[in-house]
Amino acid sequence: MTKRVFIKSFGCQMNVRDSEIISGLLKNEGYKLVDSAEKADVVIFVTCSVRQHAEDKVWSEIGRIAKLGTRGHKVTRSQRHKVVIGLAGCMAQNYKEQVFERAPAVDFVVGPQDIHKIPGIIATLSTIDHRPSTHSLFERRIWEIDGAIRPEDIYHTGFYSDNKHAFVVISEGCSNFCSYCVVPYVRGPLRNRRHQDILREIEEAVDAGITSITLLGQNVNAYADNEISFTGLLQLVNAVKGLKEFSFVTSHPRDTSPELFKAIAGLEKLKKYLHLPVQSGSDRILKLMNRGYTRKFYIDLADKFRTIVNGGVLTSDIIVGFPGESQADFEDTLELMRGVEFEAAYIFKYSPRPHTEAAKLYDSVEKKEKEKRHAAALGLQKDISKRRKCL
Repeated sequence: MTKRVFIKSFGCQMNVRDSEIISGLLKNEGYKLVDSAEKADVVIFVTCSVRQHAEDKVWSEIGRIAKLGTRGHKVTRSQRHKVVIGLAGCMAQNYKEQVFERAPAVDFVVGPQDIHKIPGIIATLSTIDHRPSTHSLFERRIWEIDGAIRPEDIYHTGFYSDNKHAFVVISEGCSNFCSYCVVPYVRGPLRNRRHQDILREIEEAVDAGITSITLLGQNVNAYADNEISFTGLLQLVNAVKGLKEFSFVTSHPRDTSPELFKAIAGLEKLKKYLHLPVQSGSDRILKLMNRGYTRKFYIDLADKFRTIVNGGVLTSDIIVGFPGESQADFEDTLELMRGVEFEAAYIFKYSPRPHTEAAKLYDSVEKKEKEKRHAAALGLQKDISKRRKCL
């Protein structure tokens, strides 16, 4: 009997791509993909640990699914193991075997670098399920957190969730260690794929009918492969026959230069768009965040982008309520927003992340104050976005 699998992704585009990879691997093994947990024999969550809110949604969803039996029927506690539940991605890497303590219904835990093992894990669990009922639930649990480099072939399953657009991973991990960010701890240090492999994946996608590509990396513009720089890679992608347009996310200001802006302006297939997270407009907070640049450095970059890329779209990320952020620090952020005038900005309330340096700091900004600053920044950005559309 064909097993039915439901996969749900939380968080960034990298997780969306990981979900596609898992889907492709399972589909190629004969599994059927379904559109809801209620129809599934196996449920896999591809998770995010960047913010507490993202984790809370996953824990809640696991609790809901745990009450379901095979194909959505409610069951008793002793029967719940009939629905295999897997946790993949950053939460898996972050919490490892602790996941089983927090969510006993979970059957397997797989880190980002081990997702290619999922078909084998499900097959193993299916075998265990047919053993005598005295077999303990604890023995059914599997966790794979090796953290080794992914095998290249997982990027070539031929599965895309969209028939016109595809995500292509060019690098994994990050070595910046921003004080608030868990990515280096759950995704590992920066590792770049060979440019030949990236181009092969893009060509395969184009042959499958894909016309638009987004290049992915946690620190995408730090890419380098021997003599090929990030701008060099952009030139190679631009030359791929059949590709109509492409873009990239997410960039770090410290690795951004006018040369990149010239590439954005000059390459005809590259979207005139740059997502460049600033996080704060206060030099004091930027230093506490370990961002590696100053307020002036960022503003100068933004000015150069506007000058070089005619009609270019600049977006950003902003964190409010970082430990120690005073009202004056927050006002510096608002002032920067007014000066730079982002077309859009994603604004988040700070939440401490395990393992990070910022988690060791006293979370001095109260919840109500974070909410107040969040609302103020959102309101300002809404006005700016409306004004930019009129230009």
